[in-house]
Amino acid sequence: MKVSVVRNILEANEALAQKNRKLFKEKGLFTINLMSSPGAGKTTLLENTVEALKDRLRMAVIEGDIQSSVDARRIAKKGVQAIQINTDGGCHLDANMIQNVLAHLDLDNLDLLIVENVGNLVCPAEFDIGENVKAMILSVTEGDDKPLKYPVMFRESAVLLINKIDLLPYTNCKINNINKAALKLNPKIKIFEVSCRTGEGLENWYKWIRQQTKKK
Repeated sequence: MKVSVVRNILEANEALAQKNRKLFKEKGLFTINLMSSPGAGKTTLLENTVEALKDRLRMAVIEGDIQSSVDARRIAKKGVQAIQINTDGGCHLDANMIQNVLAHLDLDNLDLLIVENVGNLVCPAEFDIGENVKAMILSVTEGDDKPLKYPVMFRESAVLLINKIDLLPYTNCKINNINKAALKLNPKIKIFEVSCRTGEGLENWYKWIRQQTKKK
């Protein structure tokens, strides 16, 4: 049955995710699974985050895309290790993909690992990769109805970054609608209103990361 097959796939992934999580804990490594739709600003956020924190935290990034190594090259230019995973059509990263590239990272000398998942508001939320937290980005240009359309993503995420707030005057998006809907789905979600282009609000995101890694 289709239901049984899906359950078996998720159960197999969960077993591998637990192995990843155990390894990350042993290494004292805080891991963020960063998700969004394509074009919401994940890679730009990572570039800014690396630039702001690389002198305080030992960082690495795993980039997930269907094809190309464009994003990994962008991150590597910022001076941290970046590993590219191409899914060749797959709509999300899974625990096995992450496990297969960990040997290429010096986990003993890292404080923070950020995984940029494939751009998609559905599948990435359903697949545990062993992360400490899931974080998602929603740009105001996508509209304020996304919590209603993609509730699983908001329920599973510990952090919501509402990006491109500098473009609010040119959209019909109402941030209050996003905040209310997101908090209704997940009362514990941490929300940051930011602009990766201007830098507005990003310091609060950096501070949150430092708190999680105990590097204040």
